[in-house]
Amino acid sequence: MTINLPHTHSGKVRDIYDAGDSRLLMVTSDRISAFDVVMNETVVHKGRVLTAMSAFWFEQLSPIVNSHLISTDVADIASLFSESIPSDLEGRIMLCNKAEMLPIECIVRGYITGSAWKEYCASETMHGSPLPADLKEADQLPEPVFTPSTKAEEGHDINISFEEAAALIGDDLAEEVKKVSLQCYIKGAELAKKRGIIIADTKFEMGIIDGNLVLADEVLTPDSSRFWSAELWQPGSTPPSFDKQPVRDYLDGLDWDKQPPPPSLPSEVTESTSQRYIDAFEIITGQSFSNWPGSDEVKK
Repeated sequence: MTINLPHTHSGKVRDIYDAGDSRLLMVTSDRISAFDVVMNETVVHKGRVLTAMSAFWFEQLSPIVNSHLISTDVADIASLFSESIPSDLEGRIMLCNKAEMLPIECIVRGYITGSAWKEYCASETMHGSPLPADLKEADQLPEPVFTPSTKAEEGHDINISFEEAAALIGDDLAEEVKKVSLQCYIKGAELAKKRGIIIADTKFEMGIIDGNLVLADEVLTPDSSRFWSAELWQPGSTPPSFDKQPVRDYLDGLDWDKQPPPPSLPSEVTESTSQRYIDAFEIITGQSFSNWPGSDEVKK
């Protein structure tokens, strides 16, 4: 896939191009990472699922906050190409307004798991704040909590306090970010719960466009959130998640030091991971992935 636009950035999953007129073209690939290492294999349709879910949530959450999204339709980017649009772009692009991104990750936790559970086991705190003494792993918290972190170019993000976040972006903006993050999580979690999925926690990316706060990047996807089956949730253990868990499980069973280069992934691992992403999209949105542009494309 060749895109003749100025390339501005590539992350583990997304490639970003300057589309002119203060716009960006975000292309979501099928690349997958685990333990902060990008695998050699891809997961078919993963990029399309992330794009489709983000578009769904940007619309659902628009009464709370606007987003940077302009369009996911390839017809709207035709003028950016002198020749025909690469077919692989279908279903995996977002034409966006360029935002001044905030230097923090806007994390909301509704259940205690992951790094928050590790901290709680050590000190009965989360981000330094005391929690009830009788919580179990994967327990629902008394109420959702905003727990920001720094953005790391490499390795893991670092958890910070709300006060530290405010020192980075200012008190008023920090309060607005906290309020919007909690409102978006609560609305998303309520919708997902009705459809059988628990959103245990999530990470929002936010920025500023024309002085206004906006949601950006991806929203409430299996890459930015922990999705659990409500039916299988049981406090005391972590339920299986609708994400790249098959990849992590396979790699955990190998004698690998979690450093590049990564080992090869069997096709059954990438295929089961692809299906989990598609299942998450269909369950949460109530839509058939087969109707999303490019879903009929078979990767070689």
